[in-house]
Amino acid sequence: MADIRVASRYVKSLLDLAVEQGAVDQVDQDMRLFSNVCAENRAFALMLKSPVITHHKKKAILDKIFAGKVSKLSMSIFKIITEKNREPLLQIIAKEFHNAYNVYKNIGKASVTTAAPLDAKLKAEIEAIAQKLSGKKDVELEQKVNADLIGGFILHVGDKQIDSSVKTKLRTLRTKFSENPYVKEF
Repeated sequence: MADIRVASRYVKSLLDLAVEQGAVDQVDQDMRLFSNVCAENRAFALMLKSPVITHHKKKAILDKIFAGKVSKLSMSIFKIITEKNREPLLQIIAKEFHNAYNVYKNIGKASVTTAAPLDAKLKAEIEAIAQKLSGKKDVELEQKVNADLIGGFILHVGDKQIDSSVKTKLRTLRTKFSENPYVKEF
């Protein structure tokens, strides 16, 4: 909890600097790249959290991986955080920056779970539904596949949920059929 509070301060400062320098989109791409590296390489994420590895070594690793691939502003935040010995916060900062970016750009978040991957036409229709529900002009749609749904979809937009899956409809039918009005209960 305390880490998120500290990270949010760095995120706010980074967002303010990015807005001031006109590099908000670039810094968001950099933070997404950082998050992807952490997600795909567990050893990298563990290295950042390790108290055994020195801060200078962590800084050298960050320079080796990200130099030339991210903006100067992103490299400077990596440098500042490693100098302050707060490398474990980098992963949280990257994630929270993307959330702050979405708020700044007025982009809604939605997630859809389907039984099979969506084609472009269905994805566009679901994005339109999510835009209507969220009231935002743009929506970032996260797709998940769960074959247990059999068919249909489950859409989450903020605190709203639309469950139009075959699995739920079958469960509803099963419940209705178990309530037989013609059988007298004792």
